[in-house]
Amino acid sequence: FLDRAAIEDPSVIKANKWNLATLTDVEEVKLVLIMLPIWATTIIFWTVYAQMSIFSVSQATTMDRHIGKFQIPPASLTVFFVGAILLTVPVYDRLIVPIARKVIKNPQGLTPLQRIAIGLVLSIIAMVGAALTEIKRLIAVTRNGLTNNPTAQIPLSVFWLVPQFLFVGAGEAFTYIVYLIFAKWYVYKDMRLADEGIELEESEPTFH
Repeated sequence: FLDRAAIEDPSVIKANKWNLATLTDVEEVKLVLIMLPIWATTIIFWTVYAQMSIFSVSQATTMDRHIGKFQIPPASLTVFFVGAILLTVPVYDRLIVPIARKVIKNPQGLTPLQRIAIGLVLSIIAMVGAALTEIKRLIAVTRNGLTNNPTAQIPLSVFWLVPQFLFVGAGEAFTYIVYLIFAKWYVYKDMRLADEGIELEESEPTFH
């Protein structure tokens, strides 16, 4: 039915952009509608990302952050997140893509949707690990009688939080790069800014 917007109405005396759309406008609207479900499914990933960026750092402030005499700043744990991205990208290009080409017979390796799916699976694994770590942390709090002392340091190493940062970082390497691919190859040039805007609108609610 969107094609009707590009059909000239004989009853209209003077055509303008409000009563007569171009074929390009119609195709761009169709493309946005097709891509909206893809963006919607990855809201889950950005919710996990927000969890890691906020709650996991708050967890770190209550845990043992010492390496010898040096105390790790809680926010510095995000270095594992960045490291996971830097490691995953070359591993994907040099290892996963050649294997995927042979298995699924796709010259590009994994399709964009398959990469998004892998990112979502990794985010699920990260949250399972985060839940198990939180259970372990709460047990340590109870055993040491620190329930009513929120500022006390729990005798539990902060490195228990590292796996979730690694999994989320690897998941972003799969998920976010797909957005860049869509913006560069699958979206019209004039729509690329809108593509980035929709992505920001998607990630923004997860932090509030």
